[in-house]
Amino acid sequence: MTDRTTLGILLMIGFSIVAPVMDSFAKATPEEVPVLQILAARFGIQAFLLLPIAFWMQHAHRPGRGELGLHVVRALLILVATGCFFTALRFMPIANAIAIFFVEPFILTLMGGLFLGEAIGPRRIIACLVGFAGAMLVIQPSFADLGPVTLLPIVTAFCFAFYMVLTRQMATRTHPLALQGYTAIAAMLFIVPLLWGFDGSDIAALDPVWPRGLAVWTLLGVGIVSTISHLFISFALRFTPAATIAPLQYLEIVFATILGYYIFADIPDRLTVLGATIIVGSGLYVFARERALGRPARRPPPAP
Repeated sequence: MTDRTTLGILLMIGFSIVAPVMDSFAKATPEEVPVLQILAARFGIQAFLLLPIAFWMQHAHRPGRGELGLHVVRALLILVATGCFFTALRFMPIANAIAIFFVEPFILTLMGGLFLGEAIGPRRIIACLVGFAGAMLVIQPSFADLGPVTLLPIVTAFCFAFYMVLTRQMATRTHPLALQGYTAIAAMLFIVPLLWGFDGSDIAALDPVWPRGLAVWTLLGVGIVSTISHLFISFALRFTPAATIAPLQYLEIVFATILGYYIFADIPDRLTVLGATIIVGSGLYVFARERALGRPARRPPPAP
């Protein structure tokens, strides 16, 4: 194993540890702070930190009109995905939301067959269906208590699947630092007018407030940690093939469970543990099957 491969593996493990920390900051943000404002911190700080680095490393460029349109579409998809996920975190344990979100590789596999003409055999179709069944086991007890809000991570997974398709098309032409920075700016083009328009509206989910005390630190934490986590995964993929590090991201569920227990006293029930185990097992099977057939394996997605 080369030093670069080892570094890539360590960075991917780092991502799996750090990403749930971002979710913990989002969940810990006081309820009077609307989710829209948390999104502003997440993307605003990311743009502020990543773009100077991209320019300093000479990876930034002037996007053409077509590329600008793709950045806008990516921004809209990741905004909806992250907004749904952060909203779900206000009601659900972090591990539950992440476990449900990990149906995204199955959605991406099925999308490849439906829209991209990729051949997917019956074994992988069955594995995808089994993975969805695992998600239902996680959703079922939460749905009984919380209702439709439990389905928000599914919406996140669908939006993120389309986001990943666009990312694949653009990543070959744009360095990850610039790609994330440009998309963050495009996201802010949606967020800022909404914050301005809903200011003083008294709509709790949208009306911005002046952050105080704990909210200041949690919003900073969301922005800074999300930036660090995306740098981890960007450079992990730069140093090490996705096929090598993809399975490591399922560690994210483990670390999310640990953080949920120690910070929020969330203890997953047996159905949640069983469902998460089924999702991980099915995902690893789909990954191994695509690798055995000589296709680039679909890596598990970075959490929003």
